[in-house]
Amino acid sequence: MSPSSLSTAGVLLITVPGIAYGGVTLLTFLMRNVPGYRDNPVRRGLWRAGHAHAGVLVLFSLVAMLYVDQADLSDGMRALVRTLIVAAPILMPLGFFLSVVRPVDTKPNRLIWLTFAGGACLAVGTVLLGIGLL
Repeated sequence: MSPSSLSTAGVLLITVPGIAYGGVTLLTFLMRNVPGYRDNPVRRGLWRAGHAHAGVLVLFSLVAMLYVDQADLSDGMRALVRTLIVAAPILMPLGFFLSVVRPVDTKPNRLIWLTFAGGACLAVGTVLLGIGLL
């Protein structure tokens, strides 16, 4: 792996304990019946989705880093692919969490668009990587 892919993978690995802590936090909210979480299905659903997307997308990004250096892409395109693929596990969960920050929020605010931005980054990054591998 190139130094860029290795350092990106290192940063991704450092985020895993934070994701695990988020899971413990959500479990604590459920067990202790924290107001604004268990009684708010929109918030509970979006926070669960944010946590799940963070975990899955970090793992996906780690695997993708193994392929970036194998792709027939210029250095600039490799850097772009790395950035786009790593943006997804940042933007998507942020959109889920920040769109219902207040316990009384019953519908997502405009920050839900971060999830769409993350999805777009993931789509473009994976398509570019796939093309580079073909």
